[in-house]
Amino acid sequence: MGTLGKAIYTVGFWIRETGQAIDRLGCRLQGNYYFHEHLSRHRTLMNLFNKVPMVDKDAFVAPSASLIGDVHVGRNASIWYGCVLRGDVNSISIGVGSNIQDNSLVHVAKSNLFGKVLPTIIGNNVTVGHSAVLHGCTVEDETFVGMGATLLDGAVVEKNAMVAAGALVRQNTRIPCGEIWGGNPARFLRKLTQEEIAFISESAANYSNLAQVHAGENAKSFDAIEFDKALRKKFARKDEEYDSMLGVVRETPPELVLPDNIQAPKAT
Repeated sequence: MGTLGKAIYTVGFWIRETGQAIDRLGCRLQGNYYFHEHLSRHRTLMNLFNKVPMVDKDAFVAPSASLIGDVHVGRNASIWYGCVLRGDVNSISIGVGSNIQDNSLVHVAKSNLFGKVLPTIIGNNVTVGHSAVLHGCTVEDETFVGMGATLLDGAVVEKNAMVAAGALVRQNTRIPCGEIWGGNPARFLRKLTQEEIAFISESAANYSNLAQVHAGENAKSFDAIEFDKALRKKFARKDEEYDSMLGVVRETPPELVLPDNIQAPKAT
């Protein structure tokens, strides 16, 4: 980014600071000191100068996730609640249909002890379990990274391979196709069965479908949420497919009366 771009970025920053300062002044004049509870500056998508996250229109990024800098998220991919993808000193790429589950961390390496420039590349239809850490590594198509696993700089997980939950994959380790590795440090455990390999693709597809449910819920307005709540109370079941996706089993409550401003759906 050139001098002009940095100047514009700085002006934008100070405009935001000025707005918050005016808000604090208004609170003080009203005798209200709640402004001491600092407003959250969280942004789901945050650029670093000219490095801007690029998210496909059909991808789902949870509101509490953070995508920072040079991050690319492909079609039908999903980034779940509490995840941090920080592409500040290098790039992060998430392929089509892949999912990064809750509280996972993805970062990159500008350089390391081996002098390598290491982006993080995650292929298509990859499942990354909750609270995993991926740093400057490559995860090829249709692989599975278990919950709490850690992949360090230069690690490569080949197609149809699996990293067990809690495993630590050391620098420059390559996990061959069709194998499961686990432990600290991670070592070969056994070959995957055909059923387990098939499950990897099924897991990615299930999360893509579930992401659509969450995307729809997060996009609802307040009025739509209240309307939906009233209909749920009235009819006890919104949709069998929706409930099965969430794993919900509902009991039919006593008959309830809808508020006056809500009309029951017409019978078809």
